[in-house]
Amino acid sequence: MAIQLKNILNAAGEWFSKTPQRALNRSYRAALKIKDIEDKHFNGQKVSSQFSDYGESVIAYFKTEVRGYLQTINAGLTEFKASRFFFNLSDFHKRQSEGQETLIEEQNAALTILERLKFIDEIVSKYKTTRLENRQVDISLTKAYQNLPTNDVENKSLSLESYSLNSKKNGKEGLYIDPSDFKTRSRAEKASETRGVLPRSFLNTLNKIRLEIDPESGETEEEVIKRYRNSRYKTAISIKFILLLIIVPLLTHQLAKVTFVSPLVNSYMEKNPQVIFINQDVEEEALVELKNFEEMLLFKRKIGLTNLSSEEIEEQVNEKATEISEKSRRDGADAIANIFADLFSLIAFGAVIAANKKEIEIVKTFLDEIVYGLSDSAKAFLIILLTDIFVGYHSPHGWEVILENVSRHFGLPENRDFNFLFIATFPVILDTVFKYWIFRYLNRLSPSAVATYKNMNE
Repeated sequence: MAIQLKNILNAAGEWFSKTPQRALNRSYRAALKIKDIEDKHFNGQKVSSQFSDYGESVIAYFKTEVRGYLQTINAGLTEFKASRFFFNLSDFHKRQSEGQETLIEEQNAALTILERLKFIDEIVSKYKTTRLENRQVDISLTKAYQNLPTNDVENKSLSLESYSLNSKKNGKEGLYIDPSDFKTRSRAEKASETRGVLPRSFLNTLNKIRLEIDPESGETEEEVIKRYRNSRYKTAISIKFILLLIIVPLLTHQLAKVTFVSPLVNSYMEKNPQVIFINQDVEEEALVELKNFEEMLLFKRKIGLTNLSSEEIEEQVNEKATEISEKSRRDGADAIANIFADLFSLIAFGAVIAANKKEIEIVKTFLDEIVYGLSDSAKAFLIILLTDIFVGYHSPHGWEVILENVSRHFGLPENRDFNFLFIATFPVILDTVFKYWIFRYLNRLSPSAVATYKNMNE
C-alpha cells in the first residue's frame, strides 16, 4: 500500500512538474492558430476589416475565433508564470547537485521557451490597445453619442450603432467604431440613468414600431443579427467563466490537499504522537462518546443481553478509546489540511479573477440582464425567498448550522458568544442591503415589481 501510494505521489509530482511546459505549449499552439488565420485570410496582418474584403459576418466569425485563442493564451501564460515560480523554488537545491550536461539541456530548453514567448508576444501585441487609443475611442464614442438627435437613452444606444454603420458605408473610416469591439451598454446598466418625461417602456414600443415600418429593412435586419450574435457570444463567455470560477478552486483544493498538503500534515502528526485532539471541543466529544460506550456495555450486562466480565468490558473500552483517538487525529489532520488547501483555492480564485477582468464585466452584464429581465412577480418571489432564508425570523437556525460546519471544517473550537453576536448583526446588515437595493435601484427600474413585492409580503 505504501509503495503504491509512493508511486501515485511520484506520478502526480512528475505531472505537476510539467505544468509550465504544458501551459506554454497550449499558448503557443493558440498563437500559431491566430497566425494561420492571419496568413490565410488577412495577408499576414491583424484580423480586421481593413486588411480583407470579407463581409461583416465573416469578419465577426474570425474575430470570435481570435478572441477565444487570445483567452487561451492569457490563461496559459498565467498558469505558466504561476507554476514556473513554484517549481523554480522547489527545484533550487536539486539544480545545485546536477551535472554539466543537465545544465546545458536546461539552457537549450530555456532558449526554446524564450523563442516561443517572443512569438506569442508578437501575436498578442497586435490585438492590444494602449490607454491613449482607448481614451481616443471613448472620446469619439462620447461625441457621437451626444450629437445624436434622440433624447432617450436606449434610442441613443441603438442610433449610435446605426450612425457607426452609416459612417463606414459613406467611407468615413475615421468616424467609424466597430460596436463588436467594445462593451455595449446593457439595459440593466442604464437603469440608474436619468429618465425622460415619458416612460421608457412607452418609448421602447414606439422605437420598435418605427424600426418595423422602416423602409430600409436591410439595415434593421443587420442590426438584429449583430445584437443576436453579441448576445450569444456574451452568454457563452459568461457560462464558461462562471463554471471556471467554480471548477478551478475546487480542483485546486482537491489536488493541493491530496498531493502534498495532506502528506505533509500526516507526516507531522506521525512525528508528534502526543498531538491527538486539535481543540478542547474535540476532546470533550471524544470523552462523551467513550463514556456513552462504556455505559452502554454496562447496561447490556445488567439487563442480561451480554455476559461480559469486567475485564472484557475494560478491554473493549480500551479498544474503543484507541479507535476514537485515531479518528480524532485523522479529523484534526484533515482540518489542518483544509486550511492550507483553502488558501490555495483562494489564490487560484484570485488568479482567475485577475486574469479575466473583461470576462467579469461580461458576466456582470449577463447577470444584470437576467435579474432585471424577470417579470415583476418573479422578482418579488425571489426577493421574498432570499430575505426569508437569510434574514427571516427563522434564519438564525440556518446560520448556526453554517457556523458549526465552518468551525468543523477548519478545526476551530465552537464559540457560542461569537455565534450569537454574528447572528445578531450579520442578518441585520443583509436586510439593510436588501432594502437599500430595493429603494435605490429596483424602485427606479421597476416600480410595479416593488408594488408586487409589498402586496405579496403583506
